[in-house]
Amino acid sequence: MNKKQKKMLIRIIIAATLMIGLKFAPVNGVVRMLLYFIPYVVIGYDILIKALKGIKNKQVFDENFLMAVATIGAMAIAIYEDGDYTEGIAVMLFFQIGELFQSYAVGKSRRNISQLMDIRPDYANIEQDGKLEQVDPDEVEIGSIIVVQPGEKVPIDGIIMEGSSSLNTSALTGESLPREAKVGDDIISGCINMTGVLKIQTTKEFGESTVSKILDLVENASSRKSKSEDFISKFARYYTPAVCYSALALAILPPVVRLLFMGVSAQWGVWIYRALTFLVISCPCALVISIPLSFFAGIGGASKEGVLVKGSNYLELLSKTDYIVFDKTGTLTQGVFEVDGIHHNVIENQKLLEYAALAESASSHPISKSIQRAYGKEIDRSRVSDIQEISGNGIIAKVDGVEVAVGNSKLMKSLNMNYVDCHSVGTVVHMAINGEYAGHILISDIVKQHSKQAIATLKKAGVRKTVMLTGDASAVADQVASELGIDEVHSELLPADKVSKVEELLSRKSTKSKLAFVGDGINDAPVLSRADIGIAMGAMGSDAAIEAADVVLMDDDPLKISKAIKISRKCLRIVYQNIAFALGVKAICLILGAFGIANMWLAIFADVGVMIIAVLNAIRCLFVKKL
Repeated sequence: MNKKQKKMLIRIIIAATLMIGLKFAPVNGVVRMLLYFIPYVVIGYDILIKALKGIKNKQVFDENFLMAVATIGAMAIAIYEDGDYTEGIAVMLFFQIGELFQSYAVGKSRRNISQLMDIRPDYANIEQDGKLEQVDPDEVEIGSIIVVQPGEKVPIDGIIMEGSSSLNTSALTGESLPREAKVGDDIISGCINMTGVLKIQTTKEFGESTVSKILDLVENASSRKSKSEDFISKFARYYTPAVCYSALALAILPPVVRLLFMGVSAQWGVWIYRALTFLVISCPCALVISIPLSFFAGIGGASKEGVLVKGSNYLELLSKTDYIVFDKTGTLTQGVFEVDGIHHNVIENQKLLEYAALAESASSHPISKSIQRAYGKEIDRSRVSDIQEISGNGIIAKVDGVEVAVGNSKLMKSLNMNYVDCHSVGTVVHMAINGEYAGHILISDIVKQHSKQAIATLKKAGVRKTVMLTGDASAVADQVASELGIDEVHSELLPADKVSKVEELLSRKSTKSKLAFVGDGINDAPVLSRADIGIAMGAMGSDAAIEAADVVLMDDDPLKISKAIKISRKCLRIVYQNIAFALGVKAICLILGAFGIANMWLAIFADVGVMIIAVLNAIRCLFVKKL
């Protein structure tokens, strides 16, 4: 509990003790009244102040106003009839107990999300004159060398230049096992260095680093409201004034009718009491508090599992996902390519690799990197000139004055080159040197450990169709799709083709069904934006993909997609349960209150009891079952 919650608990205990003690106090009249006002003020002074502020600011109709009117009215009736003061105090007391429950539940959700906020680094270490100097991470420029000691957070994204260590990535990925890091590895900010001293060359400014982007996502998540939350906000805007006027009518019309038309006693006290009971019952706290809390808790539970949802509207969309479209490389496969063979080459293997590596030296594509790794020597960029990158096809460049074309079969066709197909399954990189076909390099990608299980789990969760889109050759794509159990596959696509395919799939599905696209690369950003909901791989994914996505998987594990869907569906189930329960109980109790069957104690249950039950139900969104 925080200080504010502890203070409220003390107020509740004092007010409850005084209220119970006064039941046995041998006092009457004005003294009794004044003594009973002490626990009322102790427990309700802040509600009364908020109600007055609402009236002053012309925002009258809220739960504070309803509580103030109902409890002051109950106390006034007790004074008038020398009756029971405990009803007015009890209404305020139980309302504050409900508020305490709500505050605790929000705090618990916030703590899950605040685990991410703990990744914010306070400083970066710069080595100067043999000493470490702590500076503001914002002041560190790209290309600077920073030192991260054991126990410290990595403040900025970069590459390890010296040292090795184990990294605690649990705050980012939800993964409890440490990750080993060594020289040459990329390292993202927000990790905690556990063992060795690391020297890191920064590759981004602090404002563009992973930790800053994550914090921005979390801080803005609550601003994107779901349709359910918008409905409740609009509902409360019209509902509260309506019940206030209804209560006023209940207090005035029946006595006037009795007096003028029936010729009997007006019974003002009876009908005012019923109106006050009606007001307490009608307070929309259970809905106004529990629905946003359910979504907040759902986002908190997801973040604990390493799934960042950018807003409750996306959590709601995720629960309705029936179609999931995957990119292949880096999403279902590791994106770690290895040269598996060199075939039909007219020059020696190493020379062919040298030409390919130099021609691809300007590209950051995983296939280009794999060729450069297989070459194994330092790349001399001065030997390369006239580089032409043909999107989706390959590269044409001059290496030592020799024209080299490196790419897929489409590139060979565009050059009118007679190429030789590869009988082995994998990504085939064809090469032509000085206008003559020179052979091809076979490159293989590795399927991620949990990809097959992820597809099976999604189907078990009720996803109707899984689709894979890739720019890779059809033989490779068909093999991966068959191995993983994917329903539909489209291969040899350019980036623009992926958008067209998603458009086609969107037109085929029903309006109620939602389509999610899962990707990781910069080319996936347009598709992520076009899908009903975009899911990006956060650890290996590009900045553009993460910014375009609605949901980010922090450890690149596709198995987390089904977990995110389960969290969202559980959250929506709880939201609908709370709406039905709160409206159902209130409707019954309002009718009973209007006919005088329900007293103030039943009103307390209808308001505070329902709110506490709804809040406790909402807290269940925090707890995520293991798959």
